[in-house]
Amino acid sequence: MADELFKALADPTRRLILDELAERNGQSLFELCTRLATKHGLGLTRQAVSQHLAVLESAGLVTARREGRFKYHDLDTRPLQRIAARWLSPKPPEGTP
Repeated sequence: MADELFKALADPTRRLILDELAERNGQSLFELCTRLATKHGLGLTRQAVSQHLAVLESAGLVTARREGRFKYHDLDTRPLQRIAARWLSPKPPEGTP
């Protein structure tokens, strides 16, 4: 799972998508495409953004929910928290009981 997470985070476009969802959760594909174009000057197709979202979903960083005919995307920070805890949580020194 960690490999998928790092692969997802390695791409700058995916990091921008995560930034946009952190700023405003629950966006549709259309909203994300619009924000990426207007705020960041990215002229990505909806299909390209959808593919990036699929990678983020498989890494557990984005969840999608359907409401009617629309699909909304939400940021899930739990995988990042697990990775941070992996290296940042205090561990007892070696040799101590």
